[in-house]
Amino acid sequence: MAMHDHGRVPSGGLYLGGGIALGVLLIVGLLTHGMGLFSDAKSEPEEIPLMIRQGDKIILPEGSALRDHLVVMPAGSEAVRAKLVLPGIVEADPARTAAVLPPLGGRILELRVALGDRVASGQVLAVLDSPDLAQAYDDSDKAADLLRLTETNLRRQQDAFNAGGAAARDLDQAKSDHAQAAAEYARTQARLKVVGARADQNRGVRQLTVKAPVSGSITSLSVAPGNMINDPTQPMMTIADLSTVWVTALVPEKDVSLVAMDEDAEVSLAAYPDQPLHGKVQILSDVIEADSRRNKLRITFPNAAGMLKPNMFATVTLLAPEKRQIVLPTSALLMNNDRTTVFVATAPWTFERRVVDTQLGEGTTVTINRGLAPGEQVVVKGGVLLND
Repeated sequence: MAMHDHGRVPSGGLYLGGGIALGVLLIVGLLTHGMGLFSDAKSEPEEIPLMIRQGDKIILPEGSALRDHLVVMPAGSEAVRAKLVLPGIVEADPARTAAVLPPLGGRILELRVALGDRVASGQVLAVLDSPDLAQAYDDSDKAADLLRLTETNLRRQQDAFNAGGAAARDLDQAKSDHAQAAAEYARTQARLKVVGARADQNRGVRQLTVKAPVSGSITSLSVAPGNMINDPTQPMMTIADLSTVWVTALVPEKDVSLVAMDEDAEVSLAAYPDQPLHGKVQILSDVIEADSRRNKLRITFPNAAGMLKPNMFATVTLLAPEKRQIVLPTSALLMNNDRTTVFVATAPWTFERRVVDTQLGEGTTVTINRGLAPGEQVVVKGGVLLND
């Protein structure tokens, strides 16, 4: 029994020991596996950058989320007609404008016109009391008297010479005196004619009439009744023939190349918004204005009805001849330091910023004057994501 019992005890002990060993191995294995799982959970996948900058280039690496938000298309060219909108003003034609100068000094007795009046050529504008006119008549009378005297003396010398009673020298002197007297008389008569006085007028008259040199409208007036005119070189008023007027526009220096003679122009005025005027560029200045850095152009319009008045503001739209130019959606344009730019693809998913010169326009497209070549790949949507 004892042997039997002794034999069972070791058997039970060996069983228990084997279970413990198995349990220990299981725990160690689990711990080892668990540590491996924990280690895998701690490691993170490598992050893909949205973009990579290399100097002036922007590269979108494979897997970049930005690739799904960009739309790239080739720059296409179309036949477009450049439209240039410019400020303008209505002006009188200088070739049809006359400054009215008094022929002589004097005091204004009557002023027969007012600012804005329409006058006809030869119409009396003002009447002056002019002592200078009386002096002109006196000079004419003296010249006429001297002319008569030299004529009489010349006849006498001619008769005496024919009779042999006078020397040739005396006859020559008489001829010279008569010629000089005739020239002086002609001068005084011409002066009276220039100042508008009749040669046969009463010599005691001192009133001088100032007449309109051309037909037109009184556009400026600088005198009033009672004024004394001491300087005949100062205009009394200005008369402008407004049957034909100019619309003058100022072209910025950068747009001078877009303007040419005979180019179509449309003019709109605030007074007549529903009545646009159509004409052509007829005068293009050869000189840039030094102060404004602009070039003047002029369009002539008939104005028999007088609807166009000097100093009216106008909007001038020029339509250049058609030519092929690059056209892009406006969504492609980005502002960078006050410059208009686009992003151009120089290689697959590689972009660079390009400064462009655009032409002002309306709608969803814009014309590119400089900076792009036809066919270049341009970001037309989502370019703001590449912006600094």
